[in-house]
Amino acid sequence: MADLTHFNREGRARMVEVGEKPTTTREAVARGTVFMQPETLELIKSGGIAKGDVLGVAQIAGIMGAKRTSILIPMCHPLFLSGIDLNFRADPERSAVEIEARVRCQGKTGVEMEALTAVSIAALTIYDMCKAVDRGMAIGEIRLIEKTGGKSGTYRREGEKEWEE
Repeated sequence: MADLTHFNREGRARMVEVGEKPTTTREAVARGTVFMQPETLELIKSGGIAKGDVLGVAQIAGIMGAKRTSILIPMCHPLFLSGIDLNFRADPERSAVEIEARVRCQGKTGVEMEALTAVSIAALTIYDMCKAVDRGMAIGEIRLIEKTGGKSGTYRREGEKEWEE
């Protein structure tokens, strides 16, 4: 297990110094799920939610969330993100909407938190837009799927399948 890096010698929080690290291409993929009643999923798919296009708004919210990660997470560095892409998939068998975020940059630190934040904010937006018809929705399974770049190289979560569009 690696040492925790966000503490100084006195044990207090600090932002990690990355100035001497080389700039590399960084990419991270995260996923999460919003579980709901089957009727709610059908309303989302048919455009029947009164607040509007649920997945369209969630996509924009997720992108905005990724861009604001350093404001929301205290020790995250502000990054110049070069790409953010969110995709959604309805899963009728689990009565859920699955969310995938892919975030990229050329930088000195990774974009895992940005990808995880994008998924989280998109999921919260789905909940917000659908809560009038389904307050029992649950957000879960938010996880890092893959990250590339940097000194630690590539990480790929075991057991995760590629998304089929």
